[in-house]
Order: sequence, then C-alpha cells, then structure tokens
Amino acid sequence: MTIFATTIACFVFIFVLIGSYAGRRVKTLEDYYVAGRRAPTFLIIGTLVASLMSTTVFMGEAGFTYAGQLGPYLLLPGLTVTGYVYGALFFGTFLRRSRATTVAAFFGDRFASSEVQRIAGWTVILGLGGYLLVVTQGAALLLSDLTGISYAEGVVIAWLSYSTFTLYAGSKGVVITDTLMFLLFTGASFFLVLHLVEGFGGISQTIQDLTRQDVKPGITSWHGVIGEGTPWPTALDFFIWFVLIDLSWSLVFAVSPWQSSRHLMAKSEHVVLRASIYTVLVVIFLQIAIHGAGGFVNLANPNIDDEETVLIWAATHLVPTYLGALLVAGIVCAALSSASTFLSLIGFSASKDLGIHKDTESLGRTRLAMALISFVVLVLSLFLPHNLFWITLFIGTVFASSWGPVGLMSIWSQSITARGARWGMLAGLLANIVPAALDYLGVIDLPSYLEPVLLGIVASILLAYLGSKGDVISQQERHYRTQLHQTPEVDLDRGATRITLLAPLLLIVYGCLMPFLLLHFYVEPYQLGAGIIEIGQSIDWSQAEPWFVIGPLVIHMPLGVVAWRVIRRRYTPSASPVAASHA
Repeated sequence: MTIFATTIACFVFIFVLIGSYAGRRVKTLEDYYVAGRRAPTFLIIGTLVASLMSTTVFMGEAGFTYAGQLGPYLLLPGLTVTGYVYGALFFGTFLRRSRATTVAAFFGDRFASSEVQRIAGWTVILGLGGYLLVVTQGAALLLSDLTGISYAEGVVIAWLSYSTFTLYAGSKGVVITDTLMFLLFTGASFFLVLHLVEGFGGISQTIQDLTRQDVKPGITSWHGVIGEGTPWPTALDFFIWFVLIDLSWSLVFAVSPWQSSRHLMAKSEHVVLRASIYTVLVVIFLQIAIHGAGGFVNLANPNIDDEETVLIWAATHLVPTYLGALLVAGIVCAALSSASTFLSLIGFSASKDLGIHKDTESLGRTRLAMALISFVVLVLSLFLPHNLFWITLFIGTVFASSWGPVGLMSIWSQSITARGARWGMLAGLLANIVPAALDYLGVIDLPSYLEPVLLGIVASILLAYLGSKGDVISQQERHYRTQLHQTPEVDLDRGATRITLLAPLLLIVYGCLMPFLLLHFYVEPYQLGAGIIEIGQSIDWSQAEPWFVIGPLVIHMPLGVVAWRVIRRRYTPSASPVAASHA
C-alpha cells in the first residue's frame, strides 16, 4: 500500500471505531436522533462545518475556481454564510425550543398537520438522498484514484465506512466523528495553502503571476473567466447568477435539515447562537483556503483534464508526501462525515416523518429504515453518472425554495396556515426542479435572472400566501407558535449572555478588518499583475475589484450588530420572556 492509501485507511478506521464506540451510550430515541440535546459549542461547530464540507467543496468548488472563477470566489462577499446568523437568530433557536426530534417533525407540530410533516420528510429523503449519492460517488472516486482499487470497490468501501457507525450510533456517533474530521481537514487545508503560497513566492507574487498568465485570462478578476465556452456571456450575467446562488444557499444554511438539525442537539440556545456565528468565521476561512488552493494550482499545471481532482493532483505533486497524505485523508473523511449526516437525517425521516411504524417507533425500526435507505444509495452510486459541483448546486437550492420561506414564516407569520405551508413547500419544490430539469435537458434556456431557485422561492411565498388566504388557523397552531416565542427561563442568564455576545463582536471585527486584508493581499497584487498600476502607486479605485472588497464591511459588520442587539435584548434577565423573544 502507498502512504496515501495507508493514511486514509488508518484515519477511516479510527473514526469508524470512535463512532461505533459512541453508539454504546445510545439508550433512547432522543440519544439516537438528537444526541441527547447535550452537545456543547465546539461539537456543534464541528458538525455544522463537517456536514457542509465534503467532496462537493474539496473537489467540486476547488475545481470550479481552478477552471476560472478564482477571483469572484475570493473577492465577492460571502453572502452564503449570512444564513448561519439569521438562521440561528430567527429559526434555529426556535427550532431547539420546540424540542422536536427532526426538522420535518417540527413542521408537523407547528402546523398540527401530519401531511405537512410527510411532505417535509419526503423532501429530506429525495433531496438529501441525492446529496448522499453525490458524496458517496465523490469519496469512491477519491479512493479509486489514490489507492488503485476499482470505482465499484471504492463505492462499497465508502458506503461501509459511514454506514457502519451511523446505523449503530446515530447522532451521537455523527457529532463526535464530524468534529474530529473537521479538525483533520481544517488543519490539512491550512498547511496545504501555506506550502503552495510559499512555493509560488508568496501571496502577492502568486496573485500577480496568475493575473499575467494567458491560459485562463480573467481568472483573478472579480468576474473570473466568462464569455464563449462558459455559462455566462457577460460579467453581468455572472454577477446575477452568483448573487442568486449565494442568497439561495444562505437560505440553505439557515433552514436546511442538514444544517438546522444540528441546533436540535445543542444543550442551550446560547450554544446555538455561539456555534452558528463562529461557524461563519470558520467556513469563510476554509472557503478562502480551498478556493484559493484550487486556483493557485494553475501556476503549476493549468491543463488538468479532470478539474475536480485539482487538490488531489496538488497533494500528490506539489507538497511533501506526508502533507499530501493528510490532505487526501482529510478530504475522504470530509466526504464520510457529510455522508454520515445525510444518511442519519434520511433514516430519521423515513422512520419518523412518513408515518411508517409511527405508533411503534423504536431504535430497531429506525435503524432498519436507515439500513434500507443506505442500501438503495449503494445501488444507485454504482450505476448513476456523477457531476459533483452542478448536481450539488441543484440539490442544495431545492431546500432554499421548498423550506426557506415556509420555515421562516412558521416562526414569524401569524397568518400562515397548514394548507399554506403545504402549498408553499410543494410549489417551491416543483417550481425549482421542473425548470431546472428542462434547462438541463436543453428544452428551455433560462437567462441568469430567472434561476430555478428564484422561481421556486417566489412560487413558495406566493402559494403559501394564497393557500393561507381564507383558511382558518387552529387554536392548536396559534398556541404552539405563542409557546415558541417564550424564551426559556434557563437561557435568561447574564453570564451566558455576556459570553454569547463575544461571537457577534468577532463578526463585527471581521467585517471591519477583511476589506483592508483583501486590498493589500489581493487587489493591489492583481492590479500590479494586470498592469493597471505600477509598483509604488496607489490602488486604482476606478476599477471594480477594490469596491467589492468592502462587502464584509457592508454585510457582515451590520449583521454582527443586529445579532448583538437581538441576543442582548432577547436573553437579558430583566426583560420579560415574551418581550425578549420578540426582539
């Protein structure tokens, strides 16, 4: 075995062993579904990040920046991560308050409707089932490339690795292994980027040289490579697409089951808020590292045929063997951590949310449902083709359109009814997937301003309103929502609130500091490489790039201020519980 295969095997074995050992402490359904609701801040951060970072990021997105979109992915502000903050403030804390075992079950309880719960449950199974399929295939491709085994053998090994402890330990195993895997791939990514940048002569020289190269002209500009051969004829088309995708993914981060379900495991609402805001900073750091590394590899080899393997190529050609082995082990583990999250959520929904064996729900039946789902994914992974970046982009936005509007309205709207929730979820789902499928098949050609996710969100809001119009809200629904808006007394703690307020303060510091870092380490080298300015000259503000770097100041700094104010007012002991919750 090579050092790569040996390192991967060792880490996977260790994580499977730890995850399986965690299963020994699973005694009840609450342990299995939501880890006993006792997870601290660090574990919630670990599982939030690990459930997001998978082969779709390390392979799909890294390949995307390598192909030509490095500039926008480093310069344009991170709209997606804002979903963590407003999601925790205006959905996640209330979700935890409900003490539901799944997010779909929350919708069922909120609207006193088993039908709403089943619709949400089927969305989880179909959406996350597709996501699990993509991640399994990505892990199999990695194992096949790095160890010499066949693709089919890679699928089976990846499937066995995450299925073993997930079936046995449920959320307890997932949250622990997620955090350990998060530490591995975060550390490996950090040292990879440091080594690459050092090898290319420093960050300033790297950006200048990338700007000067003519194989992929425009790769470091704010819009990246556009025009013939790309989906974006003009810079404006790319910008519209980028903003719509980022905003839709912010809704995914706010309410999607594989992110918001982590809040159900937190031991307090303060943990939900701290973990979500700290996750913003961690994810931004990881995205800069991974996206940057993908684009930087062009200086060593701009002609990698399979763009999604760019980081694997870097790990095997540009860094010391031990570091490359750690990186690929981290990528494989990132895939397995996401897969374990998706499988657990799909299994929970199949057992809890579809009405199957609802009256005789047990650990055994839940594990059986999860095993059946897992086997179906195994079969599909072996026979369906793969495309990591674009498939993931489509699957993720399904939750933005189907769950996003209804999820936020379930907390903040006094007029949405169960019928409106049903119509809103179904309309958001169909108005997204039908145009997306027709566009993919070439039947229609949608312009950038009519992205399927936008059509789905508009349809969801419209049908939720029309479905609720003329319908009567039951007393049970009204009472349940009123209870949600009462802050638990245990969370009205001055000491805990002071600690929680540190998180939005750090977000404010980031929003103020990041523009200066981008100006110095990216925009100035870019303009030098592009010949816009000479050494010693000031940055030319007539160009677009300098203006985009103020994005964190415009977006994340105010977001931190809002979070600080809401947290302070909601959890101040002197405030009445009801008034505080409406802050």
